[in-house]
Amino acid sequence: MKTVVSFFFLSILLYGNDGYSQTVTNMPDVKNRPTAKATTLAAEMKIDGEVLNDEVWQEITPIEEMWQTKPNSGFPASEKTEIRIALTAATFYLSVVCYDKEPERLVVSDARRDATLDNTDSFIFILDTYHDSQNGFMFGTNSLGIEYDAQVDNEGQGNFTGNRMQSGTVGGFNLNWDASWEVRSKVGEFGWSAEFAIPLRTLRFASGKDQVWGINFQRIIRKTNEIDYWAALPIQFDIKRLSLAGTLTGLNLQSPGNLKLIPYILGQASHDYTQPDDKTEYRPAVGMDVKYSITPAVTLDLTYNTDFAQVEVDQQQINLDRFNLFFPEKRPFFLENAGFFAVGSPGEVDLFFSRKIGLDESGKRVPIIGGGRLSGKLNNTSFGLLNMFTDQVNEGDVTTIQRNNFTVARVSHQFAQRSYFGGMFVNREGMGNLENDYNRTLAVDGRWGFGKKAQLFGFYAKTITPGDSINTDAFRLQGNYEWNGLRLNLSYQQVSEGFNPEVGFLLRSAYRKPEVMVYKQVRMNGRYGLLELRPHVTYRSYWNFNDFQETSYLHVDNHWVWVSGLEIHTGINFTTEGVVTPFEISKDVWVPAATYNHQEAQIVFMTNQSKPIYLNTRSIIGGSFGGTRYINSVTVGLRSGDKLTSELSLAVNDVKLEAGDFVASILGARISYSFRPRINLQSFIQYNSAADLWSANIRFSLLEQANTGLFVVYNEVYQYGEISNRSLTIKYTRMFDVLGKK
Repeated sequence: MKTVVSFFFLSILLYGNDGYSQTVTNMPDVKNRPTAKATTLAAEMKIDGEVLNDEVWQEITPIEEMWQTKPNSGFPASEKTEIRIALTAATFYLSVVCYDKEPERLVVSDARRDATLDNTDSFIFILDTYHDSQNGFMFGTNSLGIEYDAQVDNEGQGNFTGNRMQSGTVGGFNLNWDASWEVRSKVGEFGWSAEFAIPLRTLRFASGKDQVWGINFQRIIRKTNEIDYWAALPIQFDIKRLSLAGTLTGLNLQSPGNLKLIPYILGQASHDYTQPDDKTEYRPAVGMDVKYSITPAVTLDLTYNTDFAQVEVDQQQINLDRFNLFFPEKRPFFLENAGFFAVGSPGEVDLFFSRKIGLDESGKRVPIIGGGRLSGKLNNTSFGLLNMFTDQVNEGDVTTIQRNNFTVARVSHQFAQRSYFGGMFVNREGMGNLENDYNRTLAVDGRWGFGKKAQLFGFYAKTITPGDSINTDAFRLQGNYEWNGLRLNLSYQQVSEGFNPEVGFLLRSAYRKPEVMVYKQVRMNGRYGLLELRPHVTYRSYWNFNDFQETSYLHVDNHWVWVSGLEIHTGINFTTEGVVTPFEISKDVWVPAATYNHQEAQIVFMTNQSKPIYLNTRSIIGGSFGGTRYINSVTVGLRSGDKLTSELSLAVNDVKLEAGDFVASILGARISYSFRPRINLQSFIQYNSAADLWSANIRFSLLEQANTGLFVVYNEVYQYGEISNRSLTIKYTRMFDVLGKK
């Protein structure tokens, strides 16, 4: 093991001083950020994607300077880009002209709303409307004119954890935030162009004269895998690094007023074949969300009879350990400002986990009566208050879940150098006839920034539950350093035996955990066809309060990234699992209490994701709980133009232990056809061999503003060879902009 780690650090020294590492001599100094000025217009503009022949746009001096981070860091962009910004009292406008010498080779991989723009020729910009260098709104498109938007908190950073999590919201980047705005594009011999029109009521900002926002632009030229930025960035950062963004001036802002009503009507037919009555249940429902901006920076959201029937089902997982599985939040109401309410260690110690509202432990729906959220910012203080009510759940004459009220209060004050101090209060209060039915979590957290390169982060939390009086706290202290391709993380986390955040998530309980990571990006600039190397070491260890080591994980790896988009990751893992109590890892296969020391080899292979056919594989072979295991996952993606996208994935866990052998697999198939960017049909079919369960989720969407519109959703589940349940839902939701343009 010492030899492997020594080789790792030697490779950092050798490559870090190699003349073929990154070239930054031409890049602007990161201390001197670029500045742009918005032009004030007297009248609203027509949005059609035409920029070059538009007189209004042509009278505005364009922003043209863009700098590469890939493939040649520090070099000017290989293609010309022109960006212009304008403003009226009600709307923020931006146009872009992406010149391209070979427009016939533009790469377009997906036409769906919010489809990833990493694998297509695209343009994205981010607005730091509070100019706090931490939070912002992202908007983007490609040559098809798709709508891509996201909300960024804490520069998009989640806290450093070693957990692998499926897509959803964790940490500071929320792709599921959907705003009301407009974009149009045009393709021509020059390349392609786009126009954005974003109503100011969609954003949050401080009103007044001579306001300043943070801003940055990103362009991807996919045929050469080039990524360009206006405010140049060191190689390990992306557009979410708002502390390195440029500035936008010329903003004279007044409150535009914002009141949106979003009602829905729903009809659902469902049949649970596991129930003895064996009848089809018909459920009509109506409900409404209301969004009102008290000020441009403070928003009130109200919801009644909240429903999430259009949300994609969870991705199946198989638990091959003795700890909890994490399923991310996907429901729209809980996703706005989700990063602000995220305190703790995402995916490991979440002090507030919104899935505990409206879903039971198995993921089944618990009716949400309604509630509200007040959130915003006053000067340098951000705040949020969430209050929700859920109804009781009955099985026959027995109440299995009581009515509950959930309250979350969060406040955070920001200081200079990316620093803040905050607190949180989380409360679940039972509204049934049970005595002392409550659970509370109190927490403080903070971050101290050291310039633009380093941070010290920490939190302390305590839970209050009737009957618990000792050892009910948890805390974490973490230091980060990121600059010039080097990333260092060092942390210590402790969760006491009685710590019990019922409205949070714990991956595991009762432990002390040190953790460290050393990660280096080395730019090769085409030597041997390589773009970069990423040698890294990760170590984490869990100890219980009897000084017994329950888990140790040392991961030594290197990512080999080619200019063509090909990636190969080669690594080795040294693991220890100390099992205190025997557990059933698979049906009738028990792991005895003991300490197990093993090694694993792993390799990851990924082809260029922008191609019509791409492949991802991940293989691990080594020891596990006194035996062996072979884990192999493969994903094959197929695209036909920009309309049809599909992915077929298979994960196979082949485990051989002294107590028995078993194979646990998950098969998944995603198919999407986009008739237009706002009209698509999607299916997600899964098979879980451990539960002998097949499921199908088929969704048709006819979208209007901000992901509202018509949804038709069909779900079917088979288990043990027989149908378990089936449902068909038709839902229509509409946004009424009460104070919008007449």
